[in-house]
Amino acid sequence: MVNKIRVRMADLKVGRDDGIIITSGLGSCVGLTLYDSNSKVGGMAHIMLPEFPVGKKNAKLAKYADTAIETLIKKLRDKGANTKNLEAKMAGGAQMFNFSNIDNRIRIGDRNIEATKEILKSLKIPLINSEVGKNYGRTMELHLNSGDVLIKTVKYDDIVI
Repeated sequence: MVNKIRVRMADLKVGRDDGIIITSGLGSCVGLTLYDSNSKVGGMAHIMLPEFPVGKKNAKLAKYADTAIETLIKKLRDKGANTKNLEAKMAGGAQMFNFSNIDNRIRIGDRNIEATKEILKSLKIPLINSEVGKNYGRTMELHLNSGDVLIKTVKYDDIVI
């Protein structure tokens, strides 16, 4: 029986070998997977916002792109991943509501995508595939035996990235 690991909003999990890490409800949130194919260790974060607020204390680190990625990398290293082998995949970041006069602060999906890409680039972690943007929600599954990421939506066929 395959071990299924659930990641909730503002959460992150790691696993290895033959498990599946799953998150659902990716609207404007970004699901990010990091995977080391040599050790078959991977992890997923369900990121809600681009950056940790200045001066805030006791917030969930997995909620923000900057602190979630940093925490995820540490947990992957602790589980046996070599950070030099990490590859990233990303899904989500949708604009779920259509506003005619949209304020940049409301574009959470776009801001989450941009922040995640910038952080990965600064850490020299390649983003090898993504299924982001548009206007629909997604469920994301990381299959730890292969590193494949399955994206499910209500509107469209499932795809593997």
